[in-house]
Amino acid sequence: MLESIKHPWPWYIAGPLIGLMVPLLLIIGNKSFGISSSLQHLCAICVPANIPLFSYDWKKEIWNLVFVAGILLGGTISIQFLADPHPIIIHQALRTELSHYGVTEISGLLPNQLFSWSALLTLKGIIMMVFGGFMIGFGTRYAGGCTSGHSIMGLSTLQWSSLLATCCFMVGGFIMANLILPFILSL
Repeated sequence: MLESIKHPWPWYIAGPLIGLMVPLLLIIGNKSFGISSSLQHLCAICVPANIPLFSYDWKKEIWNLVFVAGILLGGTISIQFLADPHPIIIHQALRTELSHYGVTEISGLLPNQLFSWSALLTLKGIIMMVFGGFMIGFGTRYAGGCTSGHSIMGLSTLQWSSLLATCCFMVGGFIMANLILPFILSL
């Protein structure tokens, strides 16, 4: 039984389950699905209320923090107990391309040569983890939400701004993967 659980669910099961969260949240509590606002809620808890961005009743949004905690807990449980013991299979063409950039140790979800504490202190690490994290945070705030908020919730409620944001996410992802990332990896 556990052996069948250790494999990822196919897209045609996982996708509709994620999609069913939208009407469920709307019907049960008139809530919007999204993760990026939880950082604002955490700051509102910790920061004095005299800052306008954080002066609102965060207790009404506590469900969002519980939701994020559930995601973290579920991820931790699945990694600890349901992880697939087989190594990740990476296509040989990708391995060859990554080896041109000096990335040869690919044994997990993320290459240790790019995503580790020692890699953080390199130019590649600072650009990818620090600058990249800042850009994601800035973009999320500038776009008024994250990919889950816009692409799942916004599109399902037919919001024009979410369609525009999702198209920009896709174009940005293509540019990053095909133009910017190879340049950063070649540094």
